[in-house]
Amino acid sequence: MKKMHVVLLVLIAISIVVLISYTGDLSSYETVASAKQKEGKFVNLIVKMDKSVPVDYDPVKDPNLLKFHVQDSLGGKIAVVYHNTMPTDMEKSERLVLKGKVQGDVFECSSIVMKCPSKYKDNPNAMKEQPITISN
Repeated sequence: MKKMHVVLLVLIAISIVVLISYTGDLSSYETVASAKQKEGKFVNLIVKMDKSVPVDYDPVKDPNLLKFHVQDSLGGKIAVVYHNTMPTDMEKSERLVLKGKVQGDVFECSSIVMKCPSKYKDNPNAMKEQPITISN
């Protein structure tokens, strides 16, 4: 075999290893029920805050501890513990994407991504009312 063939085979092998390592990071969105079945494994949840239960956050006592409850679209509920500061306007967000793992009856959250409410929700014709200007 020529040196070029050996180099190409090594590059292909490295590419395969890199692709396999990235597929481990790709995760699907789970419901609360399926996340509870995968206890201890990293999952993503799409939920909304359960506003019937108060948020437990005291920035003076412990600014890096936030506890709240969420509900998924199927009605599954779970308590969430987030060891970081409370994101601004989190309670106004329509949906939350929580990344973390279930530990017992609690979702240990490592990251929160908020879906902001649409400014066109109350007035669907608002987009039509705004003039569009194109500058060259």
